[in-house]
Amino acid sequence: MATAIFAGGCFWCMVKPFDSLPGIQKVISGYTGGTVPNPTYEQVASHTTGHTEAVEITYDPAVIDYATLVDIYWRQTDPTDAMGQFQDRGDSYRPVIFVDGPEQRKIAEASKAALAASEKFDQPIVTQIEPVQPFYSAELEHQDFYRRNPFRYQIEEMGGRTSFIKQHWSDK
Repeated sequence: MATAIFAGGCFWCMVKPFDSLPGIQKVISGYTGGTVPNPTYEQVASHTTGHTEAVEITYDPAVIDYATLVDIYWRQTDPTDAMGQFQDRGDSYRPVIFVDGPEQRKIAEASKAALAASEKFDQPIVTQIEPVQPFYSAELEHQDFYRRNPFRYQIEEMGGRTSFIKQHWSDK
């Protein structure tokens, strides 16, 4: 098994696109990239810890490869918005691909360059690619949120993500 860590706004909205794919063992909502060990949701939401909300995906690389996961990631985010995603604003919602080693970095950088060269977006691709840092699982109420709180999840998705995906990714 291998892991991939992606930040793309609210972690509630980043679980479902990966959760039911063949080869995905689990998707955990959590926090990474900050300075405080074992942060709470309230601490991260205060924008004082440096963490970003992210998902940690455990997958079988014999079934689904990292490049495919990166491609799915792009299709869930606005890669031109460095200050958050959709209605979620601030550093704890910034888009980041956290890479674990040179192979993941190579794949992520090549994918980002290909996206930029595609001219799919009028603005520069600003999603960061950073080394993996400690990942802390979020509290239980944030896990599998789309399943456990479907109405609230639907409200979150109406914050612009769904329409953005339809507008920019409907060709694929």
